[in-house]
Order: sequence, then C-alpha cells, then structure tokens
Amino acid sequence: MITHFKIFISTILLLFATNQITAQDATKAHKDSLKIVVKKYYDLNLKTFQVNSTIKDIDRIFELFTDDFTYVHPKYGGTYTREDLYNGYVRNQKNGGYDGKVTDIKILNKIVGLNAVVVQRIYVEKKGDGIKEGEPQMTFFEFKKGKISRIFEYW
Repeated sequence: MITHFKIFISTILLLFATNQITAQDATKAHKDSLKIVVKKYYDLNLKTFQVNSTIKDIDRIFELFTDDFTYVHPKYGGTYTREDLYNGYVRNQKNGGYDGKVTDIKILNKIVGLNAVVVQRIYVEKKGDGIKEGEPQMTFFEFKKGKISRIFEYW
C-alpha cells in the first residue's frame, strides 16, 4: 500500500513538474512573440520614413495594432486614437515628412514583461554631410492578444 502511495505521489509530482516546464516555455514563446512584433513595428516605420514609401507601408504598421489602439505622447499633444495617428502618418507622407533622413532605428535596450515591452532606442539620421545618432528615447508598448494596444512615448 505504501509503495502504491509513493508511486501515486511521484506521478502527481511528475505531472506537476511537466506542467510547470510547459508553462515556462509558453511564457518564453510569448515574450519572444512580443519582441518580434516590436521589431516589425520599427522595421516598418523605418521603411515608411523613406522617400519612396507608400500608403501600403503605413497600412502594414497599423496591421500590428488592435482596433482600440491608442498612442500617448504627452510632449506632442497627449493621447491619439488609432485614426488620429493614421491620419498623421498619411499627412506626414503627403507633406514630404518622410524624406529618408532616418537611416536606421537602433534598439539599445529592451525589457519584456507580461503583455508589455519597454524599449530604449535611437534614430540614426543624415545630418549635414554625415550620419549621426540621436538621443536615446524610451517607448512603452502594451499588448492585447499579440497586437499592440497602446504605445506610450517617454521623450
């Protein structure tokens, strides 16, 4: 009887440990998926910032966002809806604001949490006759179901 009890307890502990390992893998995979979305966001923005970008490039950025997405940038006016931000991208593109001046976006640091990523990054820009790195800036991304639900700029 004691042997059966030991086998039963051992089996339960083994199942519990297996479940914990699976849960940890899911968390790592989830964090990796958030990193991929943030990288894609910056890659698509870099493409949009070029002279030859199109509305389709802007649309690809917005495919990463939830329907109720908001963009918060207190220094530049506060909170913007998805539609406000989209219209701003389109306006900048039509007005020649995307002129290829930004040549790269470098991620200096990234912290990934549960449905959130904070990024420290810099723009690399054409300045005069050379290329210069801008000041570090911080951006906080929140996610819902794998899509960006809010971006909060801290610069």
